[in-house]
Amino acid sequence: MVQNAQIKTLGTPDLSEQPLQFLVFPLDDDLYGLNIKSIREIIEFCDITDVPLVPDFIRGVLNLRGRVVPVIDLQCRFTGTLSLINKRSCIVILEVHTEHTDLEMGILVDAVNEVIDIPTDQIEPAPSFGTKIRTDFIEGMGKADSGFIILLQIDKVLSIDEMLLLQAANKEIDETVKLEQADNMKYEAADDNTDNTGE
Repeated sequence: MVQNAQIKTLGTPDLSEQPLQFLVFPLDDDLYGLNIKSIREIIEFCDITDVPLVPDFIRGVLNLRGRVVPVIDLQCRFTGTLSLINKRSCIVILEVHTEHTDLEMGILVDAVNEVIDIPTDQIEPAPSFGTKIRTDFIEGMGKADSGFIILLQIDKVLSIDEMLLLQAANKEIDETVKLEQADNMKYEAADDNTDNTGE
């Protein structure tokens, strides 16, 4: 019995040794990576609605199949300079979980390159200095054929206060959209009644 148990244990793969998968994208001459576990989808850049009274790096919100999703300009968040939209610009839709809140959001990036596997033993701790962005944004530095990739802790890129602000803005915009849709339905119904009366 003990021997069988030992064989079963030895045959169980060590998940900690499995390589992690990251979506790699360029930003301001550096390569960044996001763990694909937090990524829901990638969409082409589309119309974004401005949101008043929020930081500049919150580019606005988009309507994603009826869901209001805030969009973060990563370059603006890191450097204070708004991203320039190009033909390859896209929005990565993420699901972010923290101790205080869960939030669906998009991040605006210049382009996406590929998904790569990085073994855990090829990931170094975040450096304490010498990076263009705050070190608390960085999960680690991944070694790849193309060089080092800055692996982001996306849940740290936004503070709790900023995430709560996004949630409040989402609710307000969502309620506004629903009211507008209800008003449009009333107008359409009124037009139909007028047409029927005219007949």
